[in-house]
Amino acid sequence: MGELNKSAVRRVVSASLIGATIEWYDFFLYGVVAGIVFNKLYFPASDPLVATLLAYATFAVGFITRPLGGVIFGHFGDKIGRKSMLVLTLMIMGISTVLIGLVPTYAQIGIWAPILLLLLRIFQGIGLGGEWGGAVLMAFEYAPKEKRGFYASLPQIGLSIGLCLASGVVALLSYTLTGAQFMAWGWRLAFLLSIVLVAVGTWIRLHVMETPDFQSVKNTKAESKLPIADMWRESAGNVIAGMGARYIDGVFFNIFGVFSITYLTQTLKISRTDALLGVMLAALVMCAFIPFFGYLSDKVGRTRVYWIGSIITGLSVFPAFWLLANSSGNLTLIWLAIIIPFGILYASVYGPEAALFSELFEARYRYTGISFVYQFSGIFASGLTPIIATSLLKFNDGDPMLICAYVAFSGLVSAVSAWWIGSKSKAAAPARNQSLESL
Repeated sequence: MGELNKSAVRRVVSASLIGATIEWYDFFLYGVVAGIVFNKLYFPASDPLVATLLAYATFAVGFITRPLGGVIFGHFGDKIGRKSMLVLTLMIMGISTVLIGLVPTYAQIGIWAPILLLLLRIFQGIGLGGEWGGAVLMAFEYAPKEKRGFYASLPQIGLSIGLCLASGVVALLSYTLTGAQFMAWGWRLAFLLSIVLVAVGTWIRLHVMETPDFQSVKNTKAESKLPIADMWRESAGNVIAGMGARYIDGVFFNIFGVFSITYLTQTLKISRTDALLGVMLAALVMCAFIPFFGYLSDKVGRTRVYWIGSIITGLSVFPAFWLLANSSGNLTLIWLAIIIPFGILYASVYGPEAALFSELFEARYRYTGISFVYQFSGIFASGLTPIIATSLLKFNDGDPMLICAYVAFSGLVSAVSAWWIGSKSKAAAPARNQSLESL
């Protein structure tokens, strides 16, 4: 790879990473705040559990609308180009986030408060639905084939940085302001900050070129007329297997990145700041391990890293929650119970994931394919997880073992799905080689 090409790859990866960080910051900021602010200011109820479930329901709506964004922006990303869609999705996400910070409370405008919150969450979901696929594709399609796992994992770091920023900003505001100040106006600053991040991200993304893979599709006039139809007709098995492989990612992330904050503050009575710091530290550690596992997938095989990682990650929830429940408030133990499974083990699936999904589809409908797999599976894997976890905890009288069983089950589903993808690829390899030899 020449110096000019290396420079182009670095520029594209940087643009993808920065944009992805902003998008994830916006999206997860809602999740971080949902169980500690929105349940009190926008969903008043006599039962705190009901208010928390309602707040998480609007959180889930963002995941339900993400497939819509994935289909819309995936379609035009496969027909017009990756770059233009990335600029548009960033603006949609940023404007929605800023407006959330300006929505009056239930006490001020009544039922319109949760309705407006819900509408803006819908737009957030649509924006992120189109963002993820384009961001990882820009890196994947620019990278040399033998390093695609590593390069495609770099925009994935945006998730951990975005979560770190979201948790860190809210923790800083929570620490520096009084409880009354934080609830009255402090939390809004975290959402208004997005306008600065979006301005920077948009400028960077406007200065990158289209990917070589998509340019090749355009040059040969091989564009798909209807990408989603071609995706189902030619790769239906890959779509289903990809969604199964994604299961542990969505479940595990939302157990530790979203639900754990509510669990620590409401069940274990840990301070909001300490709970947020634990998640933030795990996100920082994750920044190093995501590219490590992406690199490892280039060396030992994408599906092998993924299915082994799925099993280990899914099972790690048992010792993690046992340690949390028996920590007696010891912050070192609590943070270790979050950092090791979430910051290290989870990266073994999230690191190789972008390249794994990208390799399931041809370039002419790849944006649609990976967006559909990632976003549609997010409805049940991600969006519903905080609600399921809250309900299981209540049903089991505060014992988290049912939650652990649910997470372990998701790991098993993902491991089997990834193993199937790998076995299918091995079966197809001799046929490809025989075809090449006959030419």
